[in-house]
Amino acid sequence: MTKPIAIVTGASSGIGSVYADRLAARGYDLVLVARDLERLRRSANDLTGKYAIAATPLALDLSQQSDLDLLLTRLRTDRLVELLVNSAGIGPSSGVLSSDEGTLDRMVHLNVNVLHALTVAAAKTFAAKGAGAIINIASVVALMPERFNGSYAAGKSFVLSLTQALNVELEPKGVRIQAVLPGFTRTEIFERAGYDSSAIPASMMMDAGQMVDAALTGFDAGETVTIPSLGNEGLWKALDDARHQLGPHLSLDRPAARYLSTLPH
Repeated sequence: MTKPIAIVTGASSGIGSVYADRLAARGYDLVLVARDLERLRRSANDLTGKYAIAATPLALDLSQQSDLDLLLTRLRTDRLVELLVNSAGIGPSSGVLSSDEGTLDRMVHLNVNVLHALTVAAAKTFAAKGAGAIINIASVVALMPERFNGSYAAGKSFVLSLTQALNVELEPKGVRIQAVLPGFTRTEIFERAGYDSSAIPASMMMDAGQMVDAALTGFDAGETVTIPSLGNEGLWKALDDARHQLGPHLSLDRPAARYLSTLPH
């Protein structure tokens, strides 16, 4: 019996590695994507032994177009692929004004452009066969952009908007898509960005395993947007309802009355 395949990017550590473990436990064969081949091999061997699944390490630098093209081809041609987890990403070490522009460009390219290309390829492939799912790792900073690096927050807002918009197209075709919005999560992203995570209150830092387990519970419940730390789901519903209530007021044939006094006669 062939098993469905899940492709997990950023699979060598942190959130991506936890998703790999949890999906293997659910019976998926895996394609593990990251730059560090040795870590991927160790993870693949561990998961194969633990869950009796097939795990393929695929060492790619997704910021390089040739490597990205290899993964896009796999997504478009392997009909056993039923799930894509977009977990690859990098974070900032400071605000926009104190960040190197090249560093910001690389972050936006990986967090936005690469995720977009993979999401669209998977969406088209899954829609054509009427099955499949995409999980995009965003962040709560998409909802609170003023409190974080603007380039990073804008990128995560892109991920959230892309997921919400594509859900409208994909749902009628039998394809699931979910945006996961973690808060601070205990991973290597802080070390890689040169940020001292000990400065973050312990009450705000979630274990990666707990975060992924909560996100998968939300996925199983059919959520399009999952905020693992949000206990009162009514708060998200109220925000989303308010957004939809704006709809009838966003595009009209004349300015609102409150602006008319400033217009030339």
